[in-house]
Amino acid sequence: MSYTKEDILRIAEEENVRFIRLQFTDLLGTIKNVEIPVSQLPKALDNKMMFDGSSIEGYVRIEESDMYLVPDLETWVIFPWIREDRIARLICDVYMPDGTPFAGDPRNILKRVLKEAEEMGYTSMNVGPEPEFFLFKTDEKGNPTMELNDQGGYFDLAPTDLGENCRREIVLTLEEMGFEIEASHHEVAPGQHEIDFKYAKAIKAADQIQTFKLVVKTIARQHGLHATFMPKPLYGVSGSGMHCHQSLFKGKTNAFYDEKDELGLSQDARHYMAGILTHARAFAAVTNPTVNSYKRLVPGYEAPCYVAWSSSNRSPMIRIPASRGISTRVEVRNPDPAANPYLALAVMLKAGLDGIKKKLPLVQPVDRNIYVMSDEERVEEGIPSLPVDLKEALGELVRSEIISEALGDHALTHFYELKAIEWDMFRTQVHQWERDQYITLY
Repeated sequence: MSYTKEDILRIAEEENVRFIRLQFTDLLGTIKNVEIPVSQLPKALDNKMMFDGSSIEGYVRIEESDMYLVPDLETWVIFPWIREDRIARLICDVYMPDGTPFAGDPRNILKRVLKEAEEMGYTSMNVGPEPEFFLFKTDEKGNPTMELNDQGGYFDLAPTDLGENCRREIVLTLEEMGFEIEASHHEVAPGQHEIDFKYAKAIKAADQIQTFKLVVKTIARQHGLHATFMPKPLYGVSGSGMHCHQSLFKGKTNAFYDEKDELGLSQDARHYMAGILTHARAFAAVTNPTVNSYKRLVPGYEAPCYVAWSSSNRSPMIRIPASRGISTRVEVRNPDPAANPYLALAVMLKAGLDGIKKKLPLVQPVDRNIYVMSDEERVEEGIPSLPVDLKEALGELVRSEIISEALGDHALTHFYELKAIEWDMFRTQVHQWERDQYITLY
């Protein structure tokens, strides 16, 4: 919905809202907020709320700390799970004191790439995300355990699917907050779940992913459960992905559809896919941003590890869903829910736009199961692999002019530094697997 300042002030009074959370996202994708009493709401709506950015991951140094939160009025929502002393939320863009958008704000980074698309004639990017998550039981102190909530499988139902009631309440809560839920089901792995919501324009879709994560974790805790969007919490089962369906529009016309084409795909769609495939290894550090992300991207667990596309096969990185006309879209399958959604959409869009600008040719589809192909067959077919770990992904990222440009110097520098530290911490840690393997052998 569209709201004016007057609408928000009126609703806050009518609904007995006592506090407002001014939310934004740090470079790693973590939701942050400044909570203000409702008496300060007029000040916030006048874009006068200042905060200290020096303590936020990937923001600024202490001598440059003053920043402003500029609320997006369309993101106003009252949290439905709090009935007394109600709390509302506004998602904000981050601005510098001189009135310019902060270069390290992920939301502003996505807006900048969308502006580039608009200058090329594309009025909107539609995105349909599919974030998956696991539910684990908590202990008597409320801390997460490694005990799953159920042993269900794909599309199972109660009593096998013991997460059904929690998932249903998540759906009802999301609907109260304005989401249009399309489906909800148990996923392949025990304790794993998926809730699909309707596609939206890119900024709103990224906002919804962040809101979705908050709701899922909040409602799960009310059920004595811990929800995690960690890509691969358990060895030997499927990990959690966040497939991103995407398309570009010119007004009300889907620029990816061509009824005369054999597959119903326009040249724009083919060039866009070519750009995604060309830059896939470079943007993997953003769409798959953790050490753990690369434990998911291995053969045998429905996660793509090969840079290829198909209109029917689910083993490549890009799949073309069957719907055509206004619903024609490409499904990029490698992102995971640990990704910062604003940055992930920005780098995928930038890669696709580069394909369109340069009219990059699209390689032939791979309709075979890539998982059962030998290394020699993949080389012969010209099918590259995604990076095997975060270190390799970071190397690809900094070597890419296009993806570096998408992030901008500030975000690229800070993102790389934070992730290099993460990799080094992992590299130097002694893990339980090593003790199990070696402590008696040597």
